[in-house]
Amino acid sequence: MFEGMMKTLYKVEGSQFQIDILETPKVQEFIGTHAAALDASFQKIDMSDTMRRRLERSNYIFSGMKTFHELNEAFPSLLDENGNRKPFERFLNDVQKIDDTYNRNYLRAEYNFVQASAQMAAKWEGFMQDGDRYNLQYRTAGDKKVRPEHASLDRVTLPITDSFWESYYPPNGWNCRCTVVQVLKDKYPVTPHDEAMARGEEATGKDTKGIFHFNAGMEQKSVPDYNPYTIRRCRDCDIAKGKLKLAFIPDNELCAACQLVRKCYGDKTKSQRTIERTHYLHEMQPLLKVKHEKTSSEGTIKVGFSTYGNKHLFSDTFGRSKVLRKEDLASLGEVLEKAVFIESSPLTHPRTDGIDWFYYYEGEIRGQKVRLNVARKADRKNNGFIRKTYFLYSVNDI
Repeated sequence: MFEGMMKTLYKVEGSQFQIDILETPKVQEFIGTHAAALDASFQKIDMSDTMRRRLERSNYIFSGMKTFHELNEAFPSLLDENGNRKPFERFLNDVQKIDDTYNRNYLRAEYNFVQASAQMAAKWEGFMQDGDRYNLQYRTAGDKKVRPEHASLDRVTLPITDSFWESYYPPNGWNCRCTVVQVLKDKYPVTPHDEAMARGEEATGKDTKGIFHFNAGMEQKSVPDYNPYTIRRCRDCDIAKGKLKLAFIPDNELCAACQLVRKCYGDKTKSQRTIERTHYLHEMQPLLKVKHEKTSSEGTIKVGFSTYGNKHLFSDTFGRSKVLRKEDLASLGEVLEKAVFIESSPLTHPRTDGIDWFYYYEGEIRGQKVRLNVARKADRKNNGFIRKTYFLYSVNDI
């Protein structure tokens, strides 16, 4: 994989490194493979689809920026001491140490960090669902391998809303094994905020770049924007915050590379989503023949599924619901059948798709309660007859 990328670099003409090499097939393949290796670290960790997608996005961007550095570092090795282009085999041999450093030595620590970040991001999702019912408490692994500076944070106890967790939520270093747990409010005294912050600063004092001052769950990123392959101002950059169109782009290679990597990810995601959409809508086709008699405010109605509604349900799996997953879509007929009527309501604003009323039902997906939103669509025929159809339109979390 590295050799294939170096062959692409070897074909570059001119005396200046060109960042558009990041878009080439072999480099994209390398970035994707590196990102997939990081993704594998949290494959078995239970989390929402939304969180998983955002962590995977973070991995891709991190991998892309790392690859940019590898290529940039390898580029000068194309020429020998006389300024002549080396034979490929000599060039490849000379840049082998780059592969060893980045993709062997560094990758293990990066894999462990991403895995720890994902574990803590998943825990944060669970903490947020419980709100402020519990306090959070910092815990070390409790063995002889614990770093003294991290040991000073052990048993720090604070509300989930305390800003301490924005900066000192684990992992707090490479290969950090610390965690955070929920505790009953009346069981442990709350640590004074200023004391906790001072202990946090002491624990991460060696982190001069501030790489480990972030909360993976809160930011929904496996790696912070400011990391070994970026610069300090990346932390507050509009591009990193998702404001790509509004961002001021500084005239330097690193920022240009970052923008290009994010564009590549967007193009890749759109292509993948189109394939996914076709696949899951095909799986949902049998639902078009399903109808269930359901209680409603206007008596019994026959509720089914429609192609239009199924497309909207597929979209619900991309952030609108943390419960609904793509693999749940084909079995929504069973969920609808068991759902219980709650209420109905007219539209709050006019629509152009013919939907004029909604009926709300409480259902259950994998033991978690959800709200099923059934739409009523009124189609007026040429003879003046109005045909009403009822179909499942969306799923919301309760």
